[in-house]
Amino acid sequence: MKKGQDGTELLLKSIAKGIFEKKGKDVLKIDLRKLDNRISDYFIVCHGSSVSQVDAICDAVEDTVIRDTGERPSHVEGLENCFWVLLDYGNVVVHIFLEEYRHFYNLESLWADASMEEISDNLS
Repeated sequence: MKKGQDGTELLLKSIAKGIFEKKGKDVLKIDLRKLDNRISDYFIVCHGSSVSQVDAICDAVEDTVIRDTGERPSHVEGLENCFWVLLDYGNVVVHIFLEEYRHFYNLESLWADASMEEISDNLS
Protein backbone atom coordinates (compact mmCIF):
# COMPACT_ATOMS: atom_id res chain seq x y z
CA MET A 1 0.00 0.00 0.00
CA LYS A 2 1.12 3.57 -0.60
CA LYS A 3 2.54 5.33 2.41
CA GLY A 4 1.20 8.66 3.64
CA GLN A 5 -2.24 10.20 3.78
CA ASP A 6 -3.38 8.86 0.38
CA GLY A 7 -2.62 5.31 1.51
CA THR A 8 -4.38 5.88 4.81
CA GLU A 9 -7.48 7.26 3.07
CA LEU A 10 -7.58 4.22 0.78
CA LEU A 11 -7.27 1.95 3.82
CA LEU A 12 -10.07 3.80 5.66
CA LYS A 13 -12.39 3.57 2.64
CA SER A 14 -11.59 -0.10 2.16
CA ILE A 15 -12.33 -0.87 5.82
CA ALA A 16 -15.65 0.97 5.61
CA LYS A 17 -16.55 -0.88 2.41
CA GLY A 18 -15.98 -4.23 4.16
CA ILE A 19 -18.04 -3.16 7.17
CA PHE A 20 -20.99 -2.03 5.07
CA GLU A 21 -20.81 -5.16 2.90
CA LYS A 22 -21.96 -7.11 5.98
CA LYS A 23 -24.32 -4.42 7.30
CA GLY A 24 -22.15 -3.18 10.18
CA LYS A 25 -23.92 -0.54 12.23
CA ASP A 26 -23.06 2.91 13.62
CA VAL A 27 -19.68 3.16 11.93
CA LEU A 28 -17.51 5.82 13.54
CA LYS A 29 -14.08 7.15 12.55
CA ILE A 30 -12.08 8.47 15.50
CA ASP A 31 -9.16 10.70 14.47
CA LEU A 32 -6.43 10.37 17.10
CA ARG A 33 -3.70 12.28 15.25
CA LYS A 34 -3.87 15.40 17.45
CA LEU A 35 -3.63 13.47 20.71
CA ASP A 36 -0.40 12.91 22.60
CA ASN A 37 0.66 9.33 23.22
CA ARG A 38 -1.77 7.90 20.69
CA ILE A 39 -1.44 4.27 19.72
CA SER A 40 -2.72 4.77 16.19
CA ASP A 41 -3.81 7.55 13.83
CA TYR A 42 -7.41 6.34 13.55
CA PHE A 43 -9.87 3.98 15.15
CA ILE A 44 -12.82 2.67 13.18
CA VAL A 45 -15.59 1.44 15.50
CA CYS A 46 -18.74 -0.44 14.52
CA HIS A 47 -20.99 -3.20 15.78
CA GLY A 48 -23.05 -6.14 14.65
CA SER A 49 -26.17 -7.59 16.22
CA SER A 50 -24.94 -11.20 16.48
CA VAL A 51 -21.69 -13.10 16.96
CA SER A 52 -21.96 -14.47 13.43
CA GLN A 53 -22.41 -10.95 12.03
CA VAL A 54 -19.35 -9.68 13.94
CA ASP A 55 -17.35 -12.59 12.50
CA ALA A 56 -18.67 -11.89 8.99
CA ILE A 57 -17.80 -8.17 9.28
CA CYS A 58 -14.29 -9.09 10.36
CA ASP A 59 -13.84 -11.45 7.40
CA ALA A 60 -15.26 -8.89 4.96
CA VAL A 61 -12.94 -6.15 6.23
CA GLU A 62 -9.88 -8.39 5.96
CA ASP A 63 -10.84 -9.60 2.47
CA THR A 64 -11.69 -6.12 1.17
CA VAL A 65 -8.53 -4.53 2.55
CA ILE A 66 -6.33 -7.27 1.10
CA ARG A 67 -8.03 -6.93 -2.29
CA ASP A 68 -7.92 -3.10 -2.35
CA THR A 69 -4.58 -2.38 -0.69
CA GLY A 70 -2.64 -5.62 -0.26
CA GLU A 71 -2.50 -4.95 3.51
CA ARG A 72 -3.04 -7.60 6.15
CA PRO A 73 -3.60 -6.79 9.81
CA SER A 74 -0.45 -7.08 11.90
CA HIS A 75 -2.54 -8.38 14.78
CA VAL A 76 -6.08 -9.73 15.27
CA GLU A 77 -7.73 -10.29 18.65
CA GLY A 78 -11.14 -11.50 19.78
CA LEU A 79 -12.01 -14.11 17.14
CA GLU A 80 -12.43 -16.83 19.76
CA ASN A 81 -15.75 -15.34 20.95
CA CYS A 82 -16.47 -12.41 18.56
CA PHE A 83 -17.76 -10.12 21.32
CA TRP A 84 -15.07 -7.53 20.48
CA VAL A 85 -12.74 -8.12 17.53
CA LEU A 86 -9.74 -5.89 16.93
CA LEU A 87 -7.91 -5.66 13.60
CA ASP A 88 -4.62 -3.75 13.85
CA TYR A 89 -3.44 -2.19 10.59
CA GLY A 90 -0.83 -0.02 12.33
CA ASN A 91 -2.05 3.49 11.59
CA VAL A 92 -5.69 2.30 11.66
CA VAL A 93 -7.18 0.00 14.29
CA VAL A 94 -10.63 -1.49 13.64
CA HIS A 95 -12.90 -2.36 16.58
CA ILE A 96 -15.88 -4.59 15.71
CA PHE A 97 -18.21 -5.13 18.65
CA LEU A 98 -21.24 -7.18 19.45
CA GLU A 99 -23.79 -4.41 20.10
CA GLU A 100 -24.18 -4.88 23.86
CA TYR A 101 -20.39 -5.01 24.33
CA ARG A 102 -20.00 -1.75 22.44
CA HIS A 103 -22.44 -0.07 24.81
CA PHE A 104 -20.79 -1.64 27.86
CA TYR A 105 -17.20 -0.65 26.98
CA ASN A 106 -18.20 2.70 25.44
CA LEU A 107 -14.86 3.05 23.68
CA GLU A 108 -15.94 6.35 22.17
CA SER A 109 -16.06 8.02 25.61
CA LEU A 110 -12.48 6.94 26.36
CA TRP A 111 -11.31 8.95 23.36
CA ALA A 112 -13.70 11.89 23.82
CA ASP A 113 -10.90 14.41 23.16
CA ALA A 114 -10.48 13.06 19.63
CA SER A 115 -12.33 14.20 16.54
CA MET A 116 -15.14 11.80 15.59
CA GLU A 117 -17.05 11.37 12.36
CA GLU A 118 -19.90 9.03 11.51
CA ILE A 119 -19.28 7.13 8.29
CA SER A 120 -22.26 6.48 6.05
CA ASP A 121 -22.74 3.76 3.46
CA ASN A 122 -22.38 6.02 0.42
CA LEU A 123 -18.71 5.44 -0.31
CA SER A 124 -17.58 5.11 -3.87
